[in-house]
Amino acid sequence: MEEQKVILFVLLIASISVHEWAHAWVADKLGDPLPRMQGRVTLDPRSHIDPVGTLLLPLIMIFANPGFSIIGWGKPVQVSLPNLTTKKRDDLLITVAGPLSNLGIAIICSVGFGVVHRYASLGEPFLILFFQVVTLNGMLFLFNLIPVPPLDGSHILKHVVGMSDESFLKFSKYGFFILIVLINIPVFQTFMAQGIDILNSFFVGIFSQLQS
Repeated sequence: MEEQKVILFVLLIASISVHEWAHAWVADKLGDPLPRMQGRVTLDPRSHIDPVGTLLLPLIMIFANPGFSIIGWGKPVQVSLPNLTTKKRDDLLITVAGPLSNLGIAIICSVGFGVVHRYASLGEPFLILFFQVVTLNGMLFLFNLIPVPPLDGSHILKHVVGMSDESFLKFSKYGFFILIVLINIPVFQTFMAQGIDILNSFFVGIFSQLQS
């Protein structure tokens, strides 16, 4: 049991690192120099770890065993969005790159484990690993779409409602406290658990289809 918790924590750090790298990589490709200047266009976890979102809170939640797995986030990638004519589009593309990277990890893992299992039956430890990877990345995909700073969904909300930069900055000051309240509300826990179950059914469905 303790070994599985350690593996889960390592997977979380790796998945968050890919998530933040995806933000930085897309920003870099769109001509934003800031992420590269700050050393964020890398998969090195040391560049993306947030002391609270990547270390403290996940460790507490792993041992507290909440009903919807664990949550976490990395150090936000800062962008300058230098192209004023495509500023809104670029911000949205950079924003969605993070959650989509986690969705991509889960899908690739479902296909990869499915193909391997079809031709060389995997043992229980590998099947547990598969379930951990897809559950964790499904959770990160879903959780990061919640419209509360510092999560990616808050940037999407900002553009949808036309929130000014000043208002968003004020909103961001309360984001962490809002999240702490949310994760302790049973309705939110149920929402997350049901959402993750739906995603898991999708990923396991991919895995199962490759067995036929």
